[in-house]
Amino acid sequence: MNKLFFVAIAAFILSSCEKDINLNLNNVNGVLVVDASIENDKPPVVVLTKSFSFFSSITPQLLDSAFVHNAVVTISNGVDTQQLKEYSVPIVNNYNYFYYTIDSNNVNAFKGQLNTAYSLTVTTEGQTYTSSTTIPAFGEILDSMWWKKMPYNDDTTAILLSGKFTDPKGLGDYCRYFTKTNNGGFLPGYNSVFNDQVIDGTTYSFQIDPGVDRNNPIPLDSNYFKRGDTITVKLADIDKSTYTFWNTWEFAYRSIGNPFAQPNKVIGNISNGALGAFYGYAADYKTLIVPK
Repeated sequence: MNKLFFVAIAAFILSSCEKDINLNLNNVNGVLVVDASIENDKPPVVVLTKSFSFFSSITPQLLDSAFVHNAVVTISNGVDTQQLKEYSVPIVNNYNYFYYTIDSNNVNAFKGQLNTAYSLTVTTEGQTYTSSTTIPAFGEILDSMWWKKMPYNDDTTAILLSGKFTDPKGLGDYCRYFTKTNNGGFLPGYNSVFNDQVIDGTTYSFQIDPGVDRNNPIPLDSNYFKRGDTITVKLADIDKSTYTFWNTWEFAYRSIGNPFAQPNKVIGNISNGALGAFYGYAADYKTLIVPK
């Protein structure tokens, strides 16, 4: 009897706490989205798009129409300022991917250099947007990599990849990692960025999970590689603003669909209300061939 009484009271309290919440989401004009990067020994790459309405249905036509064309995009290393040129590459079904990079006819076009600051300016539709980033000096080092059989797994071809890292003394180092398997592209890890608050000045070992394609459902085997794989790890030192952008972006991504997630804002570094970021990578590459 007492149990039934307390169950009834609990049900009454919970039902009385229910409240309908109606969110009035207005349609707004698209906001400029900047995805700009520069890496040591590589040219800058800038992709400009417009954001979508919350109510938009994502279609190939909508994605194609999101690209921003004919913008004036310049990048400076503090000594030389160069205007980037818009290019396109075909993808599927007669659609193209558009980006801005150095003019292939410019023999004096520069590439990224270590320990160098860069500024970016984008002018489009009468508005100007600015940002800055740094390619830092090499700090975090991936000393070596090795593999071992995946434990507690019936798949005898599944392997785990680990690496030994060395962090320099002094707080304030930030990194992002990517992996490439065989002939695929470089994909960032599910948790791709980290800092040295815990591992400052130490040499440590760490499991390296495969990078993931966030445009597709993450597979169940996302934490292991296969025997016979050729694995390349890209470890990139980054500055604090780049770390903050990707850290908040990945937190927001992981929170999608979670009703208990904390509110989160992705913190970019583009001025004038634009979304996105301009980020620099001091990248180093190491490759391991796993025998079959």
